[in-house]
Amino acid sequence: MKLKSVILTLALFTGLSILVSGQAISFEPKDDLPKYGNDSIECVKNLSLYRGSYKQWKQAGKKGLAINDAIKYWRKVLNDCPTATENLYVDGVNMIEYRIKKAKKASIKEGLIDTLMMLYDMRIHYFPLHYKTGDSQVGQILGRKGVDYYQLDPSKNYLKAYEILGESIKLDKEDAGGPVYIYYFRSVTKMAQKGDTDTTEVVDAYDMISDYVDANILKYQKAGISEDEEDYLNIKGNIENTFQPFANCNDLVRIYKKKYNADSKNVDLLKKITNLLDKKDCIDSQLYFDATVGLYKLEPSPESAYLIGKILLKDGKYNEAIPYLEEASKMENESKAYKALIFLAEDFRALKLYEKSRTIALKAAKLNPNAGKPYSIIGDLYALSAKDCGNDDLTRKVAYWAAVDKYKQAKAIESDLAESMNKSINSYQKYFPATELLFFHNLNEGDSYTVECWINEVTTVRAAK
Repeated sequence: MKLKSVILTLALFTGLSILVSGQAISFEPKDDLPKYGNDSIECVKNLSLYRGSYKQWKQAGKKGLAINDAIKYWRKVLNDCPTATENLYVDGVNMIEYRIKKAKKASIKEGLIDTLMMLYDMRIHYFPLHYKTGDSQVGQILGRKGVDYYQLDPSKNYLKAYEILGESIKLDKEDAGGPVYIYYFRSVTKMAQKGDTDTTEVVDAYDMISDYVDANILKYQKAGISEDEEDYLNIKGNIENTFQPFANCNDLVRIYKKKYNADSKNVDLLKKITNLLDKKDCIDSQLYFDATVGLYKLEPSPESAYLIGKILLKDGKYNEAIPYLEEASKMENESKAYKALIFLAEDFRALKLYEKSRTIALKAAKLNPNAGKPYSIIGDLYALSAKDCGNDDLTRKVAYWAAVDKYKQAKAIESDLAESMNKSINSYQKYFPATELLFFHNLNEGDSYTVECWINEVTTVRAAK
């Protein structure tokens, strides 16, 4: 990658003064220089002086006059031996960003912003590979450059930031990083608001970015890194909030209906339509149904079977949905396979095939141990079976004990379910056997009890509340 010649007005720092009156500096690639330049002694001396002053400034909490000496010697190193150390660009970004915040004149601030952008370009040119791994770090540097550029003046910089951040995402995909996704999407939505593009671009960007964010959430969830998972959940929320004004189902269908009509045999387009409408819960539209069926005919797969199974389940066509949901449960994406199993368990529940439903729910629980939904379903199955699993006043009530156990297990695993599970618990505790009935059957609260029938669960005796 060649660094273009950049001519700009650079803030020159000597002592306490900032000189911006016409002095121009041209930075061009100096690929033929040794690491420490043509005068290695001078380079090493200036490098030591700049690093010493820079550390002094940082240790003082980025206060004091040491930054003036740091920048003076840093400039010399940047000019004479730009490949001496990558810290030259890392430190330079910190110092120039500090000066930008302190700048009072717009002309000075603009010159410093140009300098900041140039530093990112120089770092890409001279240090395109990570010093430890040897892998490309171009996408990562572009991401930082684009985020900085957007944040410095969103109203002016959003178009260029969109290009920079888009290139970063193109290179790094799901490894681009949360801030890159957030500011890329903000730049796209600002483009739509300013009339520089239309809603289609926003929708396409959302479709791409949300996939990368979801992949990171799943990655950290599986790795048990809750802090990073929480970070990406917050990023997802940020992006969802930004997308909300553009997320109207009618608009989404209108945009993609035109594309579908023009190219209904395009597998990639059908995948995009079904994924997006599925994410935004726009599955009642004819477009969703047509695209789903079309995708399955052109490219039968667990993914397209999943979409058809969902539609059939929603329409109450339970028997027809079973083979599609069974196929969908074989998806390699564990998050989607889990959802398919949940739908299949709900399908069997609707058909009153309770034992099959429990088997599938437990399979879903094994696939996603952090989910409480499978146990909520099992609780419902036990409650629905209560009256049919007994032959007297006591045995027709004991399944409610087992049901409440599952509701408690569900909310213990997934705290977001607490409110709905508490409602179910309160509803079914009323159907527990009365104290007198327990006494009649020689049972005491706290005793162990095995609920028979197909349930076959050990639970605890409790009186009605």
